[in-house]
Amino acid sequence: MLKVDQIDVYYGNIQALKEVSLEVNEGEIVTLIGANGAGKSTLLKTLSGLLKPKKGTIQYLGDTITGKQAQSIVKAGISHVPEGRRVFANMTVEENLELGAFLRKDSKGIREDFDRVYELFPRLLERRKQLSGTLSGGEQQMLAMGRAIMARPKLLLLDEPSMGLAPLLVKTIFRIIEEINHAGTTILLVEQNAHMALSIASRAYVIETGSVMVSGPAKELQASEEIKKAYLGGL
Repeated sequence: MLKVDQIDVYYGNIQALKEVSLEVNEGEIVTLIGANGAGKSTLLKTLSGLLKPKKGTIQYLGDTITGKQAQSIVKAGISHVPEGRRVFANMTVEENLELGAFLRKDSKGIREDFDRVYELFPRLLERRKQLSGTLSGGEQQMLAMGRAIMARPKLLLLDEPSMGLAPLLVKTIFRIIEEINHAGTTILLVEQNAHMALSIASRAYVIETGSVMVSGPAKELQASEEIKKAYLGGL
C-alpha cells in the first residue's frame, strides 16, 4: 500500500531523515518507535505532504506521491492526525468533523461517517455543539481522530495519540485504534508508549537520529532485550 524508498528530509540545513525506507501493507497496523527528536513526526509530515523530501520516493497504491500537495494526498486516501491534536478551538465538535470531509461530495456517505464517528466516540455525540477548545485533552484527541476518519481514509497516520492522557483513557484510545483497523483502515502509528504500540501492531520500525535502525514483527521487537532496555523501561 505504502512504500517509502530512501528519503532524505531537511529543516533548512539540518537533516532530519536520512535514507529512510519502510513499507506498510494493506490492513496492517505498523508502528514507529524511537526517542523524542528521532524523526518520527517528520516522517508522518512528509508522508502527508506537509514536508517535501530532498531525495527518495514515496509510493501509495502504486502511484508516486512524492512532493504532492497535502490536499491531493488527503483526496487520495491518506489522513494525518498530528501530534498535539490541533483541533479548531473556536469551532464546535460538529464543525470540526465537517472540516474533515471538506474534499468529499457524497452527502449520504458523510452522514454515515458522522454516525460512525459518534459510534466510535460516544462522548463526541454528547458534546457535538460544544466548542472544541473547552474539551478535555482526551476528548480533543477523540475529535482529532474523528475528524481524520471523516475523510474516509484508506491509510490513517496517527502521531502520538496517547500523549498526555490518563492510563485508563490510553487503553480506550488504543482499543479504538484497533477497532478502526478491524473495520478496514490501515494504520501507521507513531507512539512514545512503545509497549502499547507494539502490543497492537503487526510490524514495527525503530528510528534513531533520523534513520531506521531496526525493523521486524512487533512481537519479536517486543521480546528483544535491546528494545526492552531502550524503549520499554527494561520490562
